[in-house]
Amino acid sequence: MQMTREDALKVYEILEETFPDARAELDYTTPYELLVATILSAQCTDVRVNKVTKVLFENYNTPEKMVTLSQEEMEDYVHSCGVYRNKAKNILAASRIILDRYDGEIPDTIEGLMTLPGVGRKTANVVASNVLDIPAIAVDTHVFRVSNRLGLADAKNVDKTEKQLMDIWPEDCWSKGHHLLIFLGRRICKSQNPLCEECPLTDYCKYYRGEDANG
Repeated sequence: MQMTREDALKVYEILEETFPDARAELDYTTPYELLVATILSAQCTDVRVNKVTKVLFENYNTPEKMVTLSQEEMEDYVHSCGVYRNKAKNILAASRIILDRYDGEIPDTIEGLMTLPGVGRKTANVVASNVLDIPAIAVDTHVFRVSNRLGLADAKNVDKTEKQLMDIWPEDCWSKGHHLLIFLGRRICKSQNPLCEECPLTDYCKYYRGEDANG
């Protein structure tokens, strides 16, 4: 069962107080850099991605520079990120499309971003909410787990979870809410052995009350 909108707003307020510094933990200085970093972050930690992009972006931080790399050279840079061949291929292909269709700038809509190779809805939402000033909730593994444990959502997949979060929170909470839920998931509401005794949301949490059989 999903919690009420009133409780959902209280949860948001408590999260803001608990994690005032919640933000994207990928390192970037431009929208293009965030796009590349987010593509690399699939099935990989932000810490690992930041180590890779620190080296990659020293010389290849624009689509113009990126497309000068061969597939093999790109793979050498990103091999530690997991699924690296596909990621390398997608980043190079996306960079070419950005140059050919978008005059070297990333698309400025979620739909446009999703036309790029390697960019699904989660990646598009991350980029849109952080650098395009478009309200969005990117549902990654942390957001999915935490929101359904709490009762902010009651869904079996990421698409329904995203929709339910957008319904229960006002639009101006979406982008920050994404970061708040990630911070909660990484620091307290972990996949295995969540630190419930440290959580400020036990009064609202259906998992804590034993109502979430899926955990």
